[in-house]
Amino acid sequence: MAVPEYIKRIRRFVGHDLLWLPSVSAVVCNEAGELLLGKRADDGRWSVISGFVEPDEQPAEALVREVFEETGVRVAPERVSSVLAHPHTYPNGDRCQFLNIGFRCRLIEGVARVNDDESVAVGWFAQDELPPLDAHARTTIAHALAPATVGAWYAPDSSGLSRDTPE
Repeated sequence: MAVPEYIKRIRRFVGHDLLWLPSVSAVVCNEAGELLLGKRADDGRWSVISGFVEPDEQPAEALVREVFEETGVRVAPERVSSVLAHPHTYPNGDRCQFLNIGFRCRLIEGVARVNDDESVAVGWFAQDELPPLDAHARTTIAHALAPATVGAWYAPDSSGLSRDTPE
């Protein structure tokens, strides 16, 4: 996630202290059932495409913008599939607690490519051949792939989602 200017301004006052931030994550499926993932430039981990919800922006709008900015792919959100808070510490020491809304998305058009400096690679992965993913990405994917009749999943408490390292 590139750091928006409003967060840079806040960081000048709070340094690396914990910030509570809204974010969105996309589980994008293509016609073959493969999932779109990005390999993050900041820590080298594969993850679902995610980003900040910026001021005056709706979560679904932020999701469509983030997926296009990072991958060059246009998507349509199909449904909210998960809502959870999860911590993240950036390599520079900045600490965040994200309130993340996960969306199941449909590919509209585009060829997946590295489209900005937030990723070093992007690609489509078969669901049974995913690279190592952190707990947040695994949880977001699992609930996005659940039948739509299940409804949106939410974390009932903080147990089990406090780690932001891959397993």
